[in-house]
Amino acid sequence: MNRKESSRDKLIKTASRLFQLQGYHGTGLNQITKESGAPKGSLYYHFPDGKEQLAIESVKRTAEFVGEQIKKGLSTSSNASEAIQNLIYEIAERFEKEGGKGGVPIASVALETSLMGGPLRETCQSSYEGFQALFTGKLIESGFDVERATELGVVINSMIEGAFLLSFTMGNSEPLYLVGKQIPALLK
Repeated sequence: MNRKESSRDKLIKTASRLFQLQGYHGTGLNQITKESGAPKGSLYYHFPDGKEQLAIESVKRTAEFVGEQIKKGLSTSSNASEAIQNLIYEIAERFEKEGGKGGVPIASVALETSLMGGPLRETCQSSYEGFQALFTGKLIESGFDVERATELGVVINSMIEGAFLLSFTMGNSEPLYLVGKQIPALLK
């Protein structure tokens, strides 16, 4: 049985997509409501604190999805280097298939709101820390000591995020493939 999507879910899904493509400041609540097809009154019913609350929920939902994709990619091999490389190549292939139209999931909101402080910035920070923790955990499983694995978790996440931004800007996946190619050397 297919469950009907709730107005709340429609709003979060639409906001996530629009924040990803247009940024936080470039996306208005009227556009989110209109494109989601949710009743206008449902926005403030579900998100009484407005746009920031909706953005926080959107970032959390996106981070959950990305985290699941990272976990899935890391499970492809017991060898951390091979698993991380597989994940990056999979991201590159997905980028090619989508023609770069997917955007960068959390980066635009994180960049626009980093100087604002507050709960939205903290949610973005927590999301990135969650991604880094997944890489750290995989490295620890593969025998890296905790301190080195933690440092490498940050480095790997930064490399992927930076390569994704460059790929998006350049319109091709070459930066992602280059990062993937360097993973074995980094994890020696």
